[in-house]
Amino acid sequence: MHTTALVLFSGGQDSTTCLALALSKYQRVETIAFDYRQRHLVELDARLIVLNEIRARFPQWATKLGEDHLLDLAVLGEVSDTSLTRDTAFKMEQSGLPNTFVPGRNLLFLTLAAAVAYRRDLQVMVTGVCETDFSGYPDCRDDTIKAMQLALSLGMDKRFLIETPLMWIDKAATWALAYELGEKSATPGGGQALVDLIIEHTHTCYLGDRQHRHAWGYGCGSCPACELRARGYERYCAAQTAG
Repeated sequence: MHTTALVLFSGGQDSTTCLALALSKYQRVETIAFDYRQRHLVELDARLIVLNEIRARFPQWATKLGEDHLLDLAVLGEVSDTSLTRDTAFKMEQSGLPNTFVPGRNLLFLTLAAAVAYRRDLQVMVTGVCETDFSGYPDCRDDTIKAMQLALSLGMDKRFLIETPLMWIDKAATWALAYELGEKSATPGGGQALVDLIIEHTHTCYLGDRQHRHAWGYGCGSCPACELRARGYERYCAAQTAG
């Protein structure tokens, strides 16, 4: 029976939902993030606010929420020539992948997370990668994650589980999952409280825009991440109204 987890936590909608799920399942949960000189570096500030808000609004989760880790991964920004690490316009490349794809990012993230999990005796790594609503990133695919789980378990001689709770659901379902987890948290009105927390404090926008407020949260409203989040929130609200 797994009792401990390390959540790859960027401070965005997906990773916050994954954190809530881990806190609902495991007895001790730690978080990890990476500074790779991303354009939306503001997410590293947002994530600390999200952690504090979770502790304040969900006291039964606060007792499980342990140490936070931030690793300097500047080398990834140095070797990457993408619109997430350079001031360039978003576009599709000849390879068929968007130029927001940072080669090796999730592979490095998982490898370093596994090293921390090994040292901290954490059994499960939780990440918000998804094949349903995603930008075509090959390192978000289920096959990639399964291969990484095997390689890390063999290479560190420790059986790791990489949990991907969002792999087969779309963004609307991710909003719905957050509401469900909040409702089950034993906090009165917890479902809407968690959704409101995600809207107000998480960060998704690739441009790092915290000036423009929309119904679904802050962001430029036009980058791929904002468009995906906005469409998902619209579908979620429509389903809530219909239901």
